[in-house]
Amino acid sequence: MKPLRKILTGVKVLRMHGSDEKEISLLHFDSRKVEQGTLFAAIRGTQTDGHQYIPQAISSGAHAILCETLPKKLQNNITYIEVENSAHALGIIASNFFDHPSQALQLIGITGTNGKTTTVSLLYQLFEELGIKTGMISTIRNKVHQKTIEATHTTPDTIQLHQLLRQMVEAGCRYCFMEVSSHAIDQQRIAGLTFAGGIFTNLTHDHLDYHKSFARYINVKKTFFDQLSPEAFALVNKDDKHAKVILQNCPASAYTYSLSSMANFRCKILENTVQGLHMTIEGQEVWFRLIGRFNAYNLLTTYATAVLLGLERTEILTGLSQMYPVDGRFTYVISPEKVIAVIDYAHTPDALQNVLETINDIRQGVGQLITIAGAGGNRDPLKRPVMAKIATQLSSRVILTSDNPRDEEPEAILEEMKKGVPAEFMKNLLVISNRREAIKTACSLAQPGDYILIAGKGHETYQEIKGVKHPFDDQTVVREVFGINTVINKE
Repeated sequence: MKPLRKILTGVKVLRMHGSDEKEISLLHFDSRKVEQGTLFAAIRGTQTDGHQYIPQAISSGAHAILCETLPKKLQNNITYIEVENSAHALGIIASNFFDHPSQALQLIGITGTNGKTTTVSLLYQLFEELGIKTGMISTIRNKVHQKTIEATHTTPDTIQLHQLLRQMVEAGCRYCFMEVSSHAIDQQRIAGLTFAGGIFTNLTHDHLDYHKSFARYINVKKTFFDQLSPEAFALVNKDDKHAKVILQNCPASAYTYSLSSMANFRCKILENTVQGLHMTIEGQEVWFRLIGRFNAYNLLTTYATAVLLGLERTEILTGLSQMYPVDGRFTYVISPEKVIAVIDYAHTPDALQNVLETINDIRQGVGQLITIAGAGGNRDPLKRPVMAKIATQLSSRVILTSDNPRDEEPEAILEEMKKGVPAEFMKNLLVISNRREAIKTACSLAQPGDYILIAGKGHETYQEIKGVKHPFDDQTVVREVFGINTVINKE
């Protein structure tokens, strides 16, 4: 229980009706979860307006209502707090309610189109392996030291975030590495958090279904860095053309990393094979188990972050050299006939191109590359033809198939993808909407030494169709088709 007056500290209140001495036991923005003693935040969302649920919240026992517009009829026993932005104010309130957990540890936010999950996971693994209790908030799962909490969103909601961080503090965690999505920034889900550092990986075409324009997408990412404190650090990928824009108006200490130009942290790829990467990082030669140029960036980002947080360079490199790929990120399975199937989460044009170029670099013209790709429903439709074009240009054969169609018809999504395929590549294209059949077909077409890329879903163990998540795991299906049950590049 916390006094309402105390948890409103730092909130710019426009008007208040009622007493600020009420005791608050819970915070909620979902009226269905309200209990006696709750502060209910009425938030205007993308699908609905929480203000219409204020009466329901009061009838369920809410003691206080946070809102942007006061109801016409006010109840005398309820405290109403009017603010400019309920979502932003809720972040400050949640921080106060959970005793400012982000200030009690070092919170590092990683944002960008690609590389967030791998970088967060590598940092978590590295610090834990070095005996440092650490938390992780990621697309795949959340970790409170060794305790796993399954993730439902790339970035949890405001209340869940502060609650997770409080659990980390109580578990003795000194650091937390967190994916920060553009949706979370725009929806004020990270309001009230104090970041010790921010990392920018890259920016490519994605989420335009939500942001409507690339300029808006860039600006949303930029606001994360604009809000860092002067005591924090900002680490950006200098090889990305948007790095300068990201750092404009950023008050934090700025650092850069690069594979191809002068920067604070540099590395060079010496060898890239299916067994791993041989690189130099700041002049030190190291062999890593991760594969591909995109993972060279992830490894360098992890190294630079750990250095900025005070770890010793040699122990960082030693730790990273022992790590395996993150689940669903270039996970590969080899059949008894020596066909190599790569399962990867690549679901943007840039990510798909990175994985395809990596496989082509490794195979060096030997054998076929058969790519299975789709695109999610109810998501940015503009990337669909672009992804199909990239797949056909960089593969020997392509099978377009269903990803997570959600509320759309799979065949309609595939027709949009086909529009991007150049005429000269149509002869190498198959369209099989059933994902299981697409994988089986690719495996039947493959010969010894061929590669199959199964892109788009990676770690996911379901296929979302018409609001229902049906069990489906690319790794499981390909192992069944191969007649084996071992993923060979994992412990």
